[in-house]
Amino acid sequence: MLKKISLIAVSALALSACNDQASTGGAAGGSRQEIRIVGSSTVFPFAKAASEAFAKADASRKSPVLESTGTGGGIEQFCKGVGADTPDIANASRRMKKSEFENCQKNGVTDIIEIQVGIDGLALAQSNKGVKFALSTEDVYKALAANPFGKPQTAKLWSDVNPALPKLPISVYGPPTTSGTRDSFHELIMEAGCKTDAATKALKDSDEDKYKAICTEVRTDGAFKEQGENDNLIVQKLSSNPNMVGIFGYSYMEENASKVHGITMNGVAPTIATISDGSYPGARKMFIYVKKAHVDKIPGIKDFVLEFLKGGIVGGYLTKLGMIASSEADYKAASDTANALTVMTGADLK
Repeated sequence: MLKKISLIAVSALALSACNDQASTGGAAGGSRQEIRIVGSSTVFPFAKAASEAFAKADASRKSPVLESTGTGGGIEQFCKGVGADTPDIANASRRMKKSEFENCQKNGVTDIIEIQVGIDGLALAQSNKGVKFALSTEDVYKALAANPFGKPQTAKLWSDVNPALPKLPISVYGPPTTSGTRDSFHELIMEAGCKTDAATKALKDSDEDKYKAICTEVRTDGAFKEQGENDNLIVQKLSSNPNMVGIFGYSYMEENASKVHGITMNGVAPTIATISDGSYPGARKMFIYVKKAHVDKIPGIKDFVLEFLKGGIVGGYLTKLGMIASSEADYKAASDTANALTVMTGADLK
């Protein structure tokens, strides 16, 4: 009995220390009053605008500190633990993965609030000065897979994967593996193209590791060029290399419409309407993840989340920057979650 009481006391002390860390930071972190946000380069401009509106609404508020690390890198930082030396919020251009959630739990980040803030499209784009052509998800997969349908990659020109395409070198600027945009590209474009082959599609149930290798591994011979966590850099490079293709968030394409245009995919052009209704293959939801243990320790976290949601409604200031508003049902669910500070269970994560 004494041993049981001692264990309860130790657990209580540990929990108290964990909660105190967010306000004091311990020896390593130091105290802070400003919200710290990391994560997706796609979500970054929206989070920045929401941060500016949040600070402007109340002069006593500190402006949040934002860092564009990519979705994967941001969630990794977010999951390192609880305390002022760790981020309060992670921006994500995809849902948190099951493995990431489990890593959070292992490190004591047990109460996580998931908020869908809006919708974006994963756009494949070209310079307005280049040769215009349309693609299918199968075309993209055949052009960029390391081993398309399990066979050696031999395509050099777009016409090698589809005779209807121009005789131009396959040359694509894209995001690194730490980016949520890269994850979305694998899932929404590469896998969709890979599944056009029935035998390869069947591997998902019989041999998932082999399926992933065949369907999502990108060629490394120079045809696909990683450009870091900087979507604007890809836009700039397309301007000076008119026959190349770039992969980035729809909002960046919209912002740079005078320089680049979206490539029609499976006969559907990337527009607000086609991304909203899901008919464009690259449509994806954007999220922020909030550390509940920090909400009462770092001032303004809940108010910031509500500000972010307010900016993303139809006609809101974030939609003027290229964010696409969530459906009414998704917005209501996000708003209810934010107001109640409801934590996610992680049960449906993949």
